[in-house]
Amino acid sequence: MNNSLQAVLRIKGVIITNLLTCDKHDRPGSTDRWYGQRKLRVNYQRLKKMDAKAKRVKRALSVLITDENRKKLGGFLKNRSRTKMVRKAGRQRQAHLNDLLRTCLQHITPVTAPLALISQVRYSGGLLLNTLFDGHPQIHAHPHTLTIGYPHKHLWPNLDPDDKPQRWFEILFEETVIEQIRAGYPQEEKHALTLPFVFLPLLQKQIFLAYLKSLKAIKQGDVFDAYMTAYFGAWLNYRNQGHPKKFVTAFSPQLAMVKENVECFFEVYPNGKIISLVRDPGDWFFSVSGSESKMFGDVRSALNAWGKGTRAMLRNKRRFGDRVCLIKFEDLATRTEAVMRYLTGFLMIRFDDILLTPTFNGTPIAANNSSKMEIADEMTRPSEADLSMDEDQLNLIKEMTAENYQLVLREAVTF
Repeated sequence: MNNSLQAVLRIKGVIITNLLTCDKHDRPGSTDRWYGQRKLRVNYQRLKKMDAKAKRVKRALSVLITDENRKKLGGFLKNRSRTKMVRKAGRQRQAHLNDLLRTCLQHITPVTAPLALISQVRYSGGLLLNTLFDGHPQIHAHPHTLTIGYPHKHLWPNLDPDDKPQRWFEILFEETVIEQIRAGYPQEEKHALTLPFVFLPLLQKQIFLAYLKSLKAIKQGDVFDAYMTAYFGAWLNYRNQGHPKKFVTAFSPQLAMVKENVECFFEVYPNGKIISLVRDPGDWFFSVSGSESKMFGDVRSALNAWGKGTRAMLRNKRRFGDRVCLIKFEDLATRTEAVMRYLTGFLMIRFDDILLTPTFNGTPIAANNSSKMEIADEMTRPSEADLSMDEDQLNLIKEMTAENYQLVLREAVTF
């Protein structure tokens, strides 16, 4: 019925047009004068019939359609153009993505602050420390484990200056970001709740290339600045923009255990810092053997890894002095405020209460179960570790670690 009404109104419009124009071509004295007058009468009769038909259609609609449905129909007809516009907008996903990319590329915020690398043997609290730095207004905290190493994630990437920027990005790109986009960041220990990590690798690549293209001459440090600029620029729901940054913090276990890695790190970041956490060897073995028994279940092989990491801390501290900071893990767990106040001085940033709470993108989180880390007093219970190991194991731990442990404690900050 609605289509019939529309057809009537359309024909009616044509007739009215004819009525208005039928005399336009009838000149006085023309032989078509009589025909024009007749045409006028015919069109007038047709118009009357159309009006009658339109009235009948309206009456039929009023009978067939209830008042409620008539209101709905009226609302639909009234908003039809807007509905079409919204549907059309919803189908233009690619165009909207292109608009988003273009806007982000027009507002690139360079990240040129040096890197404060948190690195030591695994299961020593490094990821916990980085989540404490998260949200500080003077710090960009890389939210996950930094895996820019190449060809292995525990090796500092060696970039060929003759390669193209495209190749540099391929080397530095962290594949783990794909899973982090899908899974989000765990807010609770059992991962029941996750926080969104909205990140566009396509945008990251475009920002990386655009940043380097804007430079007249490219040094190796510029490539890493481009990567951090692209990382935080492509993190779309990142909330810690708008404040000048003193440092970027990132956690990468074992990276600082290799001498060549540390040399390359300070070549790229001459003003960079390394923070390493040392943990009681008995507690460390109790934690790591329970979490990764296949890799660290054997006490000798596990303590060899702990010893390697401890010797690397001593080497780095003696070689690079004040650019390296050693912190006892137990102090971080039980004297958090004192430790974080010291580290604010080490990084030359102001103290903020957010440093006392683990956060992701400014949102408080529980201890991260994925790293098998516990928090506060649950992380430092040597009595429980002692109870879970036999006397031979305890004696072997003391025998293999006592000397290195005492040496590294002398270099660690005392609280």
